[in-house]
Amino acid sequence: MKLLLSFVVACFLYISAEAKESPPKVQVYSYSTGEFGKPNHLICHVSEFHPPDINIELLRNGVVITEAKQTDLAFEQGWKFHLTKSVPFTPQKNEEYACRVTHMQKAPQKYSWDPDM
Repeated sequence: MKLLLSFVVACFLYISAEAKESPPKVQVYSYSTGEFGKPNHLICHVSEFHPPDINIELLRNGVVITEAKQTDLAFEQGWKFHLTKSVPFTPQKNEEYACRVTHMQKAPQKYSWDPDM
């Protein structure tokens, strides 16, 4: 049993050492076509990042939307990860909706929602 555990730990350390840092790919969209005044869901899908140290926030006019829900962290081939954060919303004219992503304690990046997508 100790030999098996040692082997698993060694494999994990090897894979961790081999994995390279990959910046996240971010997509911000709505479930349905964006129409002002119609209920919808704002979605931020973040993928292809490594390591998994990441923070995702959905924003309305620069303020964090606290009701947003996040999926569990999942990994893809090559030890890259993905997450999705979403919240029901009713878009209004003159309001800005965005996703702010902070990966590896680097400067946060903001990605705006475009209702025409």
